[in-house]
Amino acid sequence: MSTSTRANPRTLAALPDTIRRALRRALGPGALLTDPADCWPYGYDNSRRQCLPQAVAFVTDAEQTAAVVRICNAHRVPLTARGLGTGTTGATVPEPGGIVVSFERMDRILAVDPANRLAIVEPGVVNDDLQRAAAEHGFFWPPDPTSAAVCTIGGNLAYNAAGPKAVKYGTPRENTLGLRAVTGSGELLRTGVMTTKGVVGYDLTRLIIGSEGTLALITQATLKLTPLPEAKRTLRVSYRDIHSAAGAVAAIMAQPITPCALEFMDAAAIDMVRRFSDLGLSEDTGALLMIEVDGPADSVDGAAEALGVAARNDGLIELAVAARKEEIAALWRTRKALSPALRHVAPKKINEDVVVPVARIATFIDGLERLSRDHAITIVNFGHAGNGNIHVNLLVNPEDPDEMTRAGVALSAVFDLVVALGGTLSGEHGVGLEKRDFVDRELDPVALRLMRAIQRQFDPKGILNPGKGLPPA
Repeated sequence: MSTSTRANPRTLAALPDTIRRALRRALGPGALLTDPADCWPYGYDNSRRQCLPQAVAFVTDAEQTAAVVRICNAHRVPLTARGLGTGTTGATVPEPGGIVVSFERMDRILAVDPANRLAIVEPGVVNDDLQRAAAEHGFFWPPDPTSAAVCTIGGNLAYNAAGPKAVKYGTPRENTLGLRAVTGSGELLRTGVMTTKGVVGYDLTRLIIGSEGTLALITQATLKLTPLPEAKRTLRVSYRDIHSAAGAVAAIMAQPITPCALEFMDAAAIDMVRRFSDLGLSEDTGALLMIEVDGPADSVDGAAEALGVAARNDGLIELAVAARKEEIAALWRTRKALSPALRHVAPKKINEDVVVPVARIATFIDGLERLSRDHAITIVNFGHAGNGNIHVNLLVNPEDPDEMTRAGVALSAVFDLVVALGGTLSGEHGVGLEKRDFVDRELDPVALRLMRAIQRQFDPKGILNPGKGLPPA
């Protein structure tokens, strides 16, 4: 669970003049912030954690990045990479006494290559900007987080953040061919290939993706593009209970046609949205699926029909299909209304994105309902059902100490339940600080020892985003 403040700025010493001068020489004019009032906007993310950095360095190329890393390495100054700060786990919150390196000025799309189905971008490129540039050539990059309009590609890679389309098209790990990065000792590194096949050496690309800036700082990415589909159909399917919906998810994922999105809302989520939006759903609805299929225009209707057949079972209440853009937008309003609705219900939501095997979604939701009753905490669940990625939202009042204590116990039990069901503690939001102390429930001691050894190889002095991702040894 998050804490509001990680360090009191009054207790931090000023950045030594030797480091300040070295950074200014490396970065040039107008690229280093040291005044606390200027640095505060770079000291927090959506986790509500915060810590004042001693300085913020704006880099514009790989050489500058390497120079900043070498300076921090020489003086053992913690260094945290940052895009636009949309993360929810505290992974971009700096360490006390540390420096933030901001990639927001490295925002160029260097190439879109339709012939080779790839794009080369800098880490500060906003996801939506890449999508528009790729669409001009008839392509898209599949990772599509909810925050696509404001999140950066570098952040997507650091968290391995995906979104609804991951069920069909995969995560950033499956959609990245290679990287350029800087290690913790300031060495320039190139990983991966420009081709869709390549087995020379170890796969450092996939290792760095998802490492939350603890192994290397990404300065360039070669991304695999996918042709835009000719047509799309969307189905909204309501069920009497979660077991019927979960059974439909399992049936859908067991047949040959893979949906490009398979979203889920439980009864608590539906009830929340009903307070603020007209859903047009039966009062008997206990679970909802939003199913989207894409593909060639001459076969998409048949694909939608096949998914509709798979979605039917004894618990089905209603199945609606949309083909026109206006109809699709109307069907998706239910899902989009959820997050705003939650903000009206409680002062704070503890949002955890866990993953369980698809066949165990119903068991998991049953367990969450039990925990909600046992600890008197409202828990609302929705997410990407096609790969079992469920967003568990504990709605709490941070001004109520007793409720926050109960929420902490409930959250710990949620993670125990996830691991017991063969799941994982994070699907796309990362680990950061929020989940760090729970990681050893999922990873065994041997795995943790090997991961720490790998981290030391990339970052011998431990300056890159220390304290994030893995629990202390």
